[in-house]
Order: sequence, then C-alpha cells, then structure tokens
Amino acid sequence: MLREYPRQFWILVGSSFIDSLGSTILFPFFTLYITKRFGIGMAQAGVLLAIFSLSGMIGSLIGGALADKIGRKIMIILGLLLSAGSSLVMGFINELQVFYFIAVVVGLLADIGRPARQAMIADILPEEQRAEGFGMFRVVHNLAWVIGPSIGGFLAARSYMYLFVTDAVMSSITVLVVFRFILDTKPESSDEHETKSFSETLAGYKVVLKNGVFVAFILVSMLMLLVYQQLYSTFSVFLRDYRGIPESGFGMMMSINAAIVVICQFWISRLVGKRNPFLMLAFGTVFYLFGYTAFGFVYGFYFFLGAVVLITIGEMIMIPVQMSIVAKLSPEDMRGRYMAASGFSWSVAAMVGPWAAGMIMDNYDPNLVWKICGIIAFLAVAGFMFLYLKSRKMAEFTEKSEDLL
Repeated sequence: MLREYPRQFWILVGSSFIDSLGSTILFPFFTLYITKRFGIGMAQAGVLLAIFSLSGMIGSLIGGALADKIGRKIMIILGLLLSAGSSLVMGFINELQVFYFIAVVVGLLADIGRPARQAMIADILPEEQRAEGFGMFRVVHNLAWVIGPSIGGFLAARSYMYLFVTDAVMSSITVLVVFRFILDTKPESSDEHETKSFSETLAGYKVVLKNGVFVAFILVSMLMLLVYQQLYSTFSVFLRDYRGIPESGFGMMMSINAAIVVICQFWISRLVGKRNPFLMLAFGTVFYLFGYTAFGFVYGFYFFLGAVVLITIGEMIMIPVQMSIVAKLSPEDMRGRYMAASGFSWSVAAMVGPWAAGMIMDNYDPNLVWKICGIIAFLAVAGFMFLYLKSRKMAEFTEKSEDLL
C-alpha cells in the first residue's frame, strides 16, 4: 500500500497527524472549557462557536483564493502559524466579552490554510485514488482521536491551559515538517491567470456559484453536517448534564469512534470509491438518521456507545466521498476556491448547529435536539438521492460508478 501513493502524499499525511494530535487534545474539551470557565449555558456557548464558524468561513474563502493565487505550501504554513498563536491567546483570556472579540479574530485567521491542504491532496493524487487518499487522512485524523482525548483528559484535570499550549506546540512542529519536506503543488498557470489581481482571483467564486450541481451538493451537505456537528459540540454537554455520564465516558466514546475509523476506514474507502458518490452519501446519512435519533431515547453508556458506532459507520462512508466529489467538480486552477466553498457547508453547520441545539437544551426538552436531528438527516437522505438520480445523466459520475442497489 505504501508504494501505491507518492512520497509527498505520505509526508503530508504525517504532518497532518502531528497537527491533528494537537487539535484532538484540545477540541473535545473546548465546549466543556468555555461553559466551565465563564459559567455559561449551552446557548451562549453556541453563540461563541457560531462566531468562530462565521469568521472561519470568511477566512477560508480568503485562504482558498490565496491558495490558487500564491500557492498551497505557503498557505498551509501561514494557517499553522496563526493556529498556534490563536491557541495560546485563547488560553489566557479571562473575560467573556474579550473572548467574543478573540473568537472573531481567531476564526478569521486560524482556518485560512485548510483549503490549501485539501487542494494539495487533490493535486498530488490522480482521480481514481482520491477517495482512498482522503480516507487515509481520515485514518490519521482518527488515530489522533484515539490518542488525543486521553492525553487531553489527563492535562485538563490539572489545567486547561496545558491543552492550549500543547496544541500550539504541535502546530509549530508541523510548520517545520511542511517547510522542510513538502513541495508546493500549485498547477502551472497561464500568463493571464498569473497577472490577475487578488480581487480578480477572489471574484472567481462567481464561477463556483454558477455550478448548479456543486451548489446543490453544498446545500444538501449543510443539512447532513448540521446533524454531524452535534457529536463534537452538544453531545458531551448533553451526556454530562442530562444523562449523568462524565467527561471520561465521552472521551472513551470518542476514542472508540476513532479506533474504528483507524481499523476500517481504508477498506471502506476502497469499497465505496467504486460506487456513485451521491448514492454513498445517501447511504451513509441513513446511519446518522438512526444513530443521532437514538440519543434522544436511550440511557446508559453502552446504549450511547452503540449509537456512536452507527454514526461512525456513516462517517466513514461519507467524509472521504464528499471531498472526492469536490475534487471531481473543480478545475485544477480553481481547486483552492472550490475546496473553500465546500467548507461553507461545514461553517454554516458549525455556526447554526450548536447555537440552535443550545437554545433547545436550555429552554425545552433536551431530547428534542436528537429528534430534530433525525428529521434533518431524513431530508439530507432525500437530497442526496435527488443528486444521485441527477448524476446518473452526467458523464463524470457514470464512467466508473457501480450502483449499490
């Protein structure tokens, strides 16, 4: 398997693991941190997460245009440096009002390198390897989830500040690896493209928005991701406050989730990569429908763990396929912008999902969150099935696809 992929790909995979390890030490405990540090409920925590997401969406759009304009490598490095600085700053904030302001700045800058990294994967790998390649990134990211939450729980028991410092250190190490070993993969541009100003490059998003299938894909993905985001924001607080399951129980579920991905992701990516990607998205979302709906009805650690396993299966089917669709629909010289635009669905979901869930949890029956998730997941399944039927008439989705049904 190692020889199937180029050396640059494996270096990028390794550097992503280092950075992901820092993120998974901090991120699972972030909602717990802000609710405890500032004494706020989930509704206010949701507002903070929404601010991060809104400003991150803007930063990602800028980063995508810059990745196409000045190159992938420099944007990855810039994003990592800004992420390291952001983590340190957040750890020192004591006032909620100041944290709101910092959330805008951090969100705007910290995610600026993500489209460049995704574009680099698509640049390095041929089309037939992209689903598996993105799946490999899922493996290393989840390998970090196997290790990170346990380290994070150990550090958080002593001081949450250790989480922020560790994340900053890991981002800084990743900068060194990228700078020393990774070559830029920005495609050769025409003279006309090279002379374009940044504002003209940014205006290229108009071209992205004219791609009807891509826009429909983003909108349906937004529904699916509204549900998906709850696992990493609302779920931990729900378990602690309404089911009596402590942080350690949540951390264990996340580690098992990650371990399953590490063991099974590559095999599943290879299997689903041979089938129509929109059909696979619909199939994977069905697992979300049952898993998230179950959260509103079950009690006890093992029942929640069973629901998380269902969600994990859906996650393994969908996430690599989703990114391969973006790569397939994007022209080479606009890949950074398409990757950034695809992040719009993630950003809106992260912005709206935790806030809406927090409002429901703080003011109504908390179980209602998961019942609504089930309804939204059903709508997403219908949307992906519509795109599947439409894609059967498109040459780029029928050449190598095999129907599951």
